[in-house]
Amino acid sequence: MKRSASLQLLLSSLFLGLNLATTSDGDGPFTYTGFAGANLSLDGMATVTPSGLLRLTDGNGQDKGHAFHPDPLRFRKAPGGAVQSFSVSFVFAILSIYPNLSSQGMAFLVCPTKNLSATGTRGLLGIFNRQSNGNASNHIFAVELDTIQNSEFQDINDNHIGIDVNSILSAESYYTGYYEDSQGDFRNITLNSHEAMKVWVDYDEETTKISVTIAPLKMSKPIRPLLSTTYNLSIVLTDEAYVGFSSTTGNIDSQHYVLGWSFGMNQPAPAIDVTKLPKLPGEGPKKHSSMLMETFLPIATGIFVLAIGVAILQFMRRRSRFAELREDWEIEFGPHRFSYKDLFRATQGFKDKYLLGVGGFGRVYRGVLPSSKLEVAVKRVSHDSRQGMKEFIAEVVSIGRLRHRNLVPLLGYCRRRGELLLVYEYMSNGSLDKYLYEQDGKPSLNWVHRFHIIKGIASGVLYLHEEWDQVVIHRDIKASNVLLDAEMNARLGDFGLAKLYDHGIDPQTTHVVGTMGYLAPELARTGRASPLTDVFAFGVFLLEVTCGRRPVEQTKQVDNGVSMLVDWVLEQWHKGLLARAVDPRLQDEFDTHQTSLVLKLGLLCSHPVPDARPSMRQVMQYLDGDMKLPELMPESLSFGIQALLPSEGFDSHIMSHASTLSDGAFTGISGGR
Repeated sequence: MKRSASLQLLLSSLFLGLNLATTSDGDGPFTYTGFAGANLSLDGMATVTPSGLLRLTDGNGQDKGHAFHPDPLRFRKAPGGAVQSFSVSFVFAILSIYPNLSSQGMAFLVCPTKNLSATGTRGLLGIFNRQSNGNASNHIFAVELDTIQNSEFQDINDNHIGIDVNSILSAESYYTGYYEDSQGDFRNITLNSHEAMKVWVDYDEETTKISVTIAPLKMSKPIRPLLSTTYNLSIVLTDEAYVGFSSTTGNIDSQHYVLGWSFGMNQPAPAIDVTKLPKLPGEGPKKHSSMLMETFLPIATGIFVLAIGVAILQFMRRRSRFAELREDWEIEFGPHRFSYKDLFRATQGFKDKYLLGVGGFGRVYRGVLPSSKLEVAVKRVSHDSRQGMKEFIAEVVSIGRLRHRNLVPLLGYCRRRGELLLVYEYMSNGSLDKYLYEQDGKPSLNWVHRFHIIKGIASGVLYLHEEWDQVVIHRDIKASNVLLDAEMNARLGDFGLAKLYDHGIDPQTTHVVGTMGYLAPELARTGRASPLTDVFAFGVFLLEVTCGRRPVEQTKQVDNGVSMLVDWVLEQWHKGLLARAVDPRLQDEFDTHQTSLVLKLGLLCSHPVPDARPSMRQVMQYLDGDMKLPELMPESLSFGIQALLPSEGFDSHIMSHASTLSDGAFTGISGGR
């Protein structure tokens, strides 16, 4: 019996080895049907679950995970020769707490090393860092499965597959989907669908063609690949290299799984038996306890009947406490709607100790959603039905689809009678104005960080104006609406005043909203917001960040007691003292060329004539040094913003902000309708 048991154990071990089908000659092929017992090289968040799933990230915090086949593969038959044909197949799945939201993505990669500890997270997918990105010395080939649109890296949308060579800027990318046959219709696939799906990556030595194909798990490989490009990997890959996966996560709780994987050199990747793959969380067979039900069902029924009366009474008492306003037309917006009960519990009843700030439109609370444990900021806004609530909710939901590394994600909303609640992703380091004006003992930011913030917000506004499906006019760009995440990256928040319209359409807005000091002069005359009114506010923001001064300040040095920052900076330039406009707390530790550029650009953006202002694309080109700022003289910008801003026609709350700004009132994620 002991001998039989030993033999059975030996056969099981041999079967496991055959099941993994790994080879030691450095050429493959290999197959992983699940990863239980696999000798993978793991780092970061990567782990193999007890069920045999390879989990690259678990969604807890902003981190990365890598998993590699343990041995390097010989990609060339002889040193210096051509890279051989190879084929890869793998099954993956991306799970997040929200079906329509995900945090970053994952990638298959071929790399000369397994040590990627110095790589970056977020948009860099744990493959590159900002110094190495784009360097030929990387010798990296990757296929990214990306669920975030990052305009900095020229992503086409927030659901795409890309072929990357030594850079996170894809050599070729396309919307995720598949073709039913060689001439068939294109079918979209959502990477973050909570469904397992299969990917094939093929490289042909003779044609140097790279092809990538994706399909639902139980579907055979489509004849026509999703995307393909010609790229000679012989000038990229080293003689020997490692193959594996990389993934990063962010503030949204997302998990990236690999269920199976195969590789072939000079042959197709071995088929993966999908029937033997481990199950994703939540896919296991349901447990039934029929005997238990038969025994206790009569007793449970009696208890239920008795308890139903008590439950009805409790329900009636609690109904008014958690009552929501919901109409039939809101069904189409379902995924973005939160229950009031969840938001009430997340903030422990909107207690004052969780209050982040008070703005002109409502109060903002920090909370933790009870089911997902996601930290959120909840803004309570009083709404006016005369504004067209259906159209407003449609815009809120549309804005909720914005995805950019420099925008605060709007996760959804909840509506009660007379009250609207907007739910944002929580930014742990608060608003930028705290750091500019040293509130709450916050340290002042150095110039390098300020310039990084300026470029980040410029990138976010460019995305709103030109790179999303519709034009989004923010209408309230200011330092208190710029929030800092856990890594001190700048995020533009508070889209409560934003206006959307289709590209090529003239926006019709006559209701002037915003904050005094950031409002373009033409708004007083026409009431019409446009991308150029956002550019004006961004120009004031540039001056605010560089000078460390508020756009409107109380002073006794002028007749009416109010000083406008734009006028003050222009006055310093007239006197030949532009450098003195820089925040004195920087103590001369700044790049004089950059500060001069930003101050002049801020004045140009805040020009009283709209057509004289640059577009946000031109602003980015100036900041990146790709285009030289036009030669400007202070005389050519001589204007008085204060004189151009009559109070007639402005909402009462706008004018009231002029005084609160100078008092340093914290607005957090302020604004709203």
